[in-house]
Amino acid sequence: MAHLINLQTFTDKRGNLTVIEKSIPFAIKRIFYIYGVDDSKRGGHRHKKTIQAAICLKGKCTIYNNNNVKEEVFVLDAPRKCLLLNPEDWHTMYDFSEDAILMVLASEYFDENDYIFEPY
Repeated sequence: MAHLINLQTFTDKRGNLTVIEKSIPFAIKRIFYIYGVDDSKRGGHRHKKTIQAAICLKGKCTIYNNNNVKEEVFVLDAPRKCLLLNPEDWHTMYDFSEDAILMVLASEYFDENDYIFEPY
């Protein structure tokens, strides 16, 4: 089931430093980021194997999730918020702010056969 975690963040007068290591429950094999999004929806799939961690580094975006048991909506609006998505989590990303940068860490390398596009 998808859930939010708060990444450890150290703050002082110089700014913020957010740490990812030891917070993500999988070995990272793929990293990508999405930005410059218009009013389109992104995603619209789930996976057979891949676990993902989504972090909005700048701006904000909304992620709808359905795991065939529960539907939820998550707002990522701070770089310390991390949404963990399991393979069964069918998700879409939308409502990107103009400056949004959404980084995704994935447990598997890209494999087109790992994607399931049909919603529950």
